[in-house]
Amino acid sequence: MQETQDAIFNDVPELRRVEIKGEDQKREVKSYVLRSGYLHTTQVEGVKKYYPHYGLPYNKGILEFSSVFHNDHPTVVEIGFGMGSSTARIAKERNEYNYLALEVFITGFAKLMCTVGEEKLENVRLMRFDAVTVLNDMIADESVAGFHVFFPDPWIKNRQKKRRLIQLPFAELLSQKLKGGGYIYCVTDWDEYARQMISVFSSVSSLSNPYGGFAPTKEWRPTTHFEEKGIRAQRQIREVWVEKI
Repeated sequence: MQETQDAIFNDVPELRRVEIKGEDQKREVKSYVLRSGYLHTTQVEGVKKYYPHYGLPYNKGILEFSSVFHNDHPTVVEIGFGMGSSTARIAKERNEYNYLALEVFITGFAKLMCTVGEEKLENVRLMRFDAVTVLNDMIADESVAGFHVFFPDPWIKNRQKKRRLIQLPFAELLSQKLKGGGYIYCVTDWDEYARQMISVFSSVSSLSNPYGGFAPTKEWRPTTHFEEKGIRAQRQIREVWVEKI
């Protein structure tokens, strides 16, 4: 049996909001596109069960990662985790890090929430909110060990490119939140967008590219179903890795 996303929103109302709209927060770029989704009854019940422990609501106030995760491990922020399969695997295999995973697509959010809860992945917390707002309002400067941005929407039509996530103001915001030596790891199957990423990050004086161009694949990043579709379509997977100086 499948249910609409309202089945969750009625019981966990804080999941209904995905951004704060105000005159002081006008911007063209968001970290997401809202898509409706249907959920299995088990996913609805899973979110209700696990959200109080593994979910974080938006609140305007700086997160203390040590309080959220109950340890002092470095924290990685993932922006747009899709269905969350790679997030869960990375969290299990690189458990020396904590992971704050941001996604507004409710089907993917519910799927990862159930996985995290069932497997008791204590180094993962989930938020359903616009990442730009979260970074501005809840993440301290120089507090993040790394950012993962895997397969962001490429917005391939010329009139849509202004919607792309990786643009100079956002890159500067990521750098502002990174600790010294921290990293930004982006992956895309759209070559032109990948080259834009390289150009944008090279314009941020606090970031350096140790590879001088595209990076090799990190052995700990699993191949996703979405990535496999890109490969079947004969699109080259491009990896971009930059570090805070």
